[in-house]
Order: sequence, then C-alpha cells, then structure tokens
Amino acid sequence: MRPTRSSLRRVVTLAAAGTLAVGVLAGTPVQAAPSPATPDAAAAIAERLGDRSAGTYAGTDGKMVVTVTDEAAASAVRAAGATPRIVERGAAELARATDLLDRTARVPGTAWWVDPASNQVVVSVDSTVTGAKLARVEAAAARLGGAVRIEAEAGVMSTLISGGQAIYAGGGGRCSLGFNVRSGSTYYFLTAGHCTNISSSWYSNSGQTSLLGTRTGTSFPGNDYGIVRHNNSANAAGNVSLYNGSFRDITSAGNAYVGQSVQRSGSTTGLRSGSVTALNATVNYAEGSVSGLIRTNVCAEPGDSGGSLFSGTVALGLTSGGSGNCRTGGTTYFQPVIEALNRYGVSVF
Repeated sequence: MRPTRSSLRRVVTLAAAGTLAVGVLAGTPVQAAPSPATPDAAAAIAERLGDRSAGTYAGTDGKMVVTVTDEAAASAVRAAGATPRIVERGAAELARATDLLDRTARVPGTAWWVDPASNQVVVSVDSTVTGAKLARVEAAAARLGGAVRIEAEAGVMSTLISGGQAIYAGGGGRCSLGFNVRSGSTYYFLTAGHCTNISSSWYSNSGQTSLLGTRTGTSFPGNDYGIVRHNNSANAAGNVSLYNGSFRDITSAGNAYVGQSVQRSGSTTGLRSGSVTALNATVNYAEGSVSGLIRTNVCAEPGDSGGSLFSGTVALGLTSGGSGNCRTGGTTYFQPVIEALNRYGVSVF
C-alpha cells in the first residue's frame, strides 16, 4: 500500500525533528571535568567550608579527599576537583574535643591529633602512662564519647636530642642540622628548639674545635624550632644528606598533608622513609607540650633531633621527638618548617 500524503508529511516532520535534536545535542558544549585538586587547594577548600569540613587527606588512589558534613558542601568539593566524604563531625566539634584534652589531659607521654579519615581525635599514650595518669586521660576521653579514641604507643615519648648531619652543642649534646637558610646575604641553619635551648654555640665536630655558628633564636616548648647564624657562610649548602654519598637539593618549602610520602635525614639513623599520618598534633613531652606538629610513621632515634623532613625537593619539617626506634619501627613528630621560616624571616635556597 502506498503511503498517504499526510503520513509522508509526518515522516518528514519527525525526520526533521530528529535532525534538529541531533544538531542541538552536537552543538552543546561538553563541561570539562575539573582538574584534580592539589593538596594545598584541598586544604583551602576545607578552610573555606569552615565547620562543614573536618580536614583533608590523600586517598588510596592519590587523589585528595575533603571531609564534609552535608551534600551541598560535597558538591562544592567535587566542582573543585577533590573527592568529598560525608562525615558526622565538623571542625568545631573536633576542636572542642582537643580543647578539653588541652585543659584536662596534658600528661607527659601523651599526644593527640585529628584523624580526618576516621573523623575522630586520636589520643596516644606511651608505656609510662599508667595508673592515675591513664585514668585521667580515659576520663577526659569518656566525656567526649565517640569523638575520641585512645591508642597505645610503643616505647616512651621523648625529644630526640643526642642531632641531615651532626651538630654538637657547646658543653655537650648532639643534634642534627635541619635546613640551611638565608636572609639576603646572611646564612643560618634551622634545627629543633629543644636543641638550641641547651647551648648558644654549635660545632661541626664532637671535639668542639670547629665552630659552625651562634644561636640567634630558640622556641621550646610551645614550638620546637631554633636558628643558628653560620660563622662561615661557605659552610651552608642548600641540600640534605641522603647518607649514601649523595645529597638532595632543596628548592622550596611547603605544607605537609596526610598520606604524603616523606623522607627524614638525621645523624643517628641516616635516611628513613614513611608517610604523614596526621597534622596539627599536640605532644606532651616531659619537658613541656608542643602543638601544631606533623605526625609520621617514620622512625627516629636520639641524635636525629632537628633533622630534615622533606618530600622530593620540598622542605617540610624539623625532627622534634617521638617513640619507638628504627629496629622495630616508631612514630616521629616534626615541627612544620614554614612556621620557623616565617618567624625568623628566612628562606631555603
């Protein structure tokens, strides 16, 4: 049967409509996926979200994860190129938990930090925290419910004084040089504040016959950094010893992030590797408390204090203290280097 003229018109109309639809679809621009957020960009997103976020960390795929408390915040995170993860507690609730610990649980041998992956404040206790001291920490944690968990830490928490390469304190004591830095044409080096507290003069040899420099600033406890002015600027090199005969050039300083691969150089145990497990940790040493530290699973031992924490060519921190050792493993805390650079108005080179 031959088609009628009206049915032909319908076919032509439908065909034209189909062509039009295809043309419209083909002409619509495709929205490009956002570039993956860098660690600094992810941290900036979390800061802008305020209490609607509880921190960031690198996921197992290497992409930055930003914790959020609602779907609207999650959409903003996706648009910025990071992976959102909805959690129960925002930054304010976790900050209240750490504030309570600061007021009621400052016991030597303890440390605490926010774990963004579990959305909790973690309190670690070393082997010296027993009896009434442990009961005090447990009572504080109980008041905070599920926002806090307690973990046992192997060994004893301590500063690692005994100090890249060895530096020797006038009057006794060894630490490690962190990073050589400069202000204009004047050269200095950074190390741990619990090191620079003990002496104003620092030497490159244990016999204390070769003067490296004189202390010009120190901060411990509260912080853990100090600065020494080089006696001879020719002694200052802008690199870190890898303890295999080679050196790593340090070209910039940066902020660490959870999940970041890092290395530490120190005069007792040489070069060691691991990753960042927490930021803004508070550690309660016998000598006093230090806040704002980088927590890692990199091992260290006495004499490594003040040594360099870095990732690639980026300076990150100065070895502060920790527990365990490099035979069985341990936890080490680092003073963020950018805080020290800003405090003294110096830069890496």
